[in-house]
Amino acid sequence: MKDANFLTAHNAQNVWHPMSYPGALKETPPKIIVGAEGVEIIDVNGHRLLDGVGGLWNMNLGYSNAPIKAAIAKQLDRLPYYSIFNGTTHDMAIELSVMLAEFFAPDGLSRAFFTSGGSDSVEITLRLARQYHKIRGEAGRVKFLSLKKGYHGTHTLGASVNGNTAFRTSYEPLMPGCFHIPAPNPYRNPFDESDPAQLAQLCLAALEAEIDFQSADTIAAFIMEPILGAGGVIVPHESFMPGVREICDRHGILLISDEVITAFGRTGDSTGARHWGVKPDLLSCAKAITNGYFPFGAAMISDQVAEVFEKDESGRAGLYTGYTYSGHPVGAAAALACLQETTRLNVPANAAARGTQLFDGIVALQDKHELIGHVRGGHGLMTAVELVSDRSAKTPLDAASMKVIHGTAYEAGVMLRVSGNNLIMSPPLIITPEDVEKILAAIDHALSTAAA
Repeated sequence: MKDANFLTAHNAQNVWHPMSYPGALKETPPKIIVGAEGVEIIDVNGHRLLDGVGGLWNMNLGYSNAPIKAAIAKQLDRLPYYSIFNGTTHDMAIELSVMLAEFFAPDGLSRAFFTSGGSDSVEITLRLARQYHKIRGEAGRVKFLSLKKGYHGTHTLGASVNGNTAFRTSYEPLMPGCFHIPAPNPYRNPFDESDPAQLAQLCLAALEAEIDFQSADTIAAFIMEPILGAGGVIVPHESFMPGVREICDRHGILLISDEVITAFGRTGDSTGARHWGVKPDLLSCAKAITNGYFPFGAAMISDQVAEVFEKDESGRAGLYTGYTYSGHPVGAAAALACLQETTRLNVPANAAARGTQLFDGIVALQDKHELIGHVRGGHGLMTAVELVSDRSAKTPLDAASMKVIHGTAYEAGVMLRVSGNNLIMSPPLIITPEDVEKILAAIDHALSTAAA
């Protein structure tokens, strides 16, 4: 590795970083992370931080999981790559498909289409949804419905169903036929409704109205995150996703559960759909499937959808989509080891317990800090703090103050994620009660510093 002086001098000079302003990063270069251990990361100056971001929602098992690393090394020696395009496969893809079918059996999902990551997985679910209806002779079902504030990756079709302006406007025009309904966010919604149960019903009514306006026979699928992640950890009322499922069933619309973030324990359950008692038709996953150690993902398909494809006699069921690295043997080996570790460590249970501790701790801080406008979470290790300069007006806290809060927490030894006026926490699912207290103490200190 080059020394610290070299890294600092060249930081942000030759790399354009995702989700950032290239010019701004030249003025304020990103933090340089050079090592990691357990649930901590280490920067170029040797400063150790508890990773409250969990990499990017994906380091469920932390940075030191030996079985996953060993599986990757062993597979690199035995078969570093081979394609699973038509005509060939390999043992790791077969073994993983069986394990995933077992893992997702309670969700009614039994077939896997392997991808290179989350955006790929979303793209495949959307494509399969359209193709499903074409096979069935309903070629007019091509539209997609989704939630405002939802995030579904950065491919053009995924960006088209995204519900956040920041991910859309610079790249428009996007794909036609994508429409959005309000997200069930009790803090900010167009209905001025703060009761989560009532808000869920209003959003479901908006969905019904949009289906009626578009005409159900033109709609392929509704895609949603069981808990909205990048949009600010928006937790719907427990009635919302079951209500969406009922509406979709009634109108012949497929339900896609985007679980790139929520699958494999993040919500305190094995999947987000299972957390709400819903069986989706299609499910996208990635991130924690390999604990972030290798780029890999999957689109999971229900028995009912699979049957339409596998029993087709029309010639319309050919899967003419995929990626060079679909089913990569090293990624598949990593995923096999990761799923075994996820089960062995029972990480959903720890995520539920530590998530409640983190959520309750931040709610308690709300009485102390006027900057806290709203706290969202309480379902596994997904928590967001929306910061405001005026609680009564819900005025978003300014960017300069957010920068102070992030920097102060960093110096206190905790990495947090800033998204607009939100602090988002998604730490590894193996964190301890002591780790949670360290996160809370850093936030407390940072908010006091910003308010001074």
